[in-house]
Amino acid sequence: MKEDSKGAETIRENCKRCYEENSKEVVSLPYNSKAFGHVISRLRVQKGLSQEVVSGLAGISRSHLAMCESGKKTMRLDTLWRVAQALAIKPSELIRLVEAENPPD
Repeated sequence: MKEDSKGAETIRENCKRCYEENSKEVVSLPYNSKAFGHVISRLRVQKGLSQEVVSGLAGISRSHLAMCESGKKTMRLDTLWRVAQALAIKPSELIRLVEAENPPD
């Protein structure tokens, strides 16, 4: 038993040291559902698409898309992926646009 607890303690110490070394590189970027919604809405309007069309292509209800666009609802990753596809944009590009609109502190 004593060896197991010593091994666990070593693992904890290594994890803590690794976290402390790497946490300096972490950028603080709080999630902003309104920024996501604003970017999605802007792209949709720029492409001349209605909420009905985008939601239909993404397989979600129009009201769900409307709530996401207004920031009242958060999209799951799979929904974000399908909405990006409906807007003919890569999910990574969508996230990049959101990051540009919501810069880190």
